[in-house]
Amino acid sequence: MHPAFSVIFLTVLLGFGQGTFLALATAEIYAYFDLLPMPPQSYFNAAGAFVALAFLTGGLFASFFHLGRPERAWRTATKWRTSWLSREVIALPAFMGAVFLYLLVHFFEWNPVIIERIGAPPVTLSLVIVAIGTVLAFVLFVCTAMIYASLKFLQEWHTPLTVINYILIGGASGFLFTAVLASIVQPDLTYFFGGLSALLLVLATGTRIASLIRNLRLRPKSTLQTAIGVHHRQIAQKTQGAMGGSFNTREFFHGKSPLFLKSARWGFLVTAFLVPFALTIVAIAIERPEPLFLAVAIQAAGLLVERWFFFAEANHPQNIYYQSIA
Repeated sequence: MHPAFSVIFLTVLLGFGQGTFLALATAEIYAYFDLLPMPPQSYFNAAGAFVALAFLTGGLFASFFHLGRPERAWRTATKWRTSWLSREVIALPAFMGAVFLYLLVHFFEWNPVIIERIGAPPVTLSLVIVAIGTVLAFVLFVCTAMIYASLKFLQEWHTPLTVINYILIGGASGFLFTAVLASIVQPDLTYFFGGLSALLLVLATGTRIASLIRNLRLRPKSTLQTAIGVHHRQIAQKTQGAMGGSFNTREFFHGKSPLFLKSARWGFLVTAFLVPFALTIVAIAIERPEPLFLAVAIQAAGLLVERWFFFAEANHPQNIYYQSIA
């Protein structure tokens, strides 16, 4: 497939935003059960929610560049019964609304008790929003990933690993960014988020490598012989029926060489996973946050390459008919 840069930025930015909110939610839940030495302060939660909302807004803005008629974008939500894209269009603003409420609660430090419990900490409004926002974050992850995983004719995407990778990669990037934010706003939580981001990076690396191995072993279900009903052993396409490129060759094939794809594959494995993990471990070991800043910058670049490769790796069956331009 031909990777659209608007969709690349959309999915990467949404992952950062969802992961950042889930990191804030994790810290708040840990604090509720008294598992953190220093609970997250309102100004830290407000700052984190603001950044998460900025990531989500940036992703939403990027999505408009992928629309042929942006003024009709509202119509994408009308097919929610059958379309994962429509469900994503509904889930994204709902999740952004939850993040915005979380921002308001902590910015104005208005966090009333919702449920009083005997012998247990009270349930505050912030915790209720955390619960709702966490559910919506995972719903959004699933909706975004299922847009691709539900396509049976694209074997590279049609696997549960697509959904798992979207969740783990988004979570790892968000937790790592939150560790950097904590080092600036509330240093006591820096290595809490750093340690969890390292764990998520390990899991994300494992599942992403598993998907790469799986895809390298795939064999096309359709061939020239089965497509045209001619079962001769040797069939060669000489022309696509036109003298130059077409919509099909532009939109369904990336046009890069096998060597370029191999370089991209190893490039994102190193920059999106291995280097950020190593730098995070170094930061925790020396108890200095500087390596985390470098880790986030390298990971962000690596994730753009990873998402480009995710789209380019999918081999559309129509490419059988367009192996030669003229």
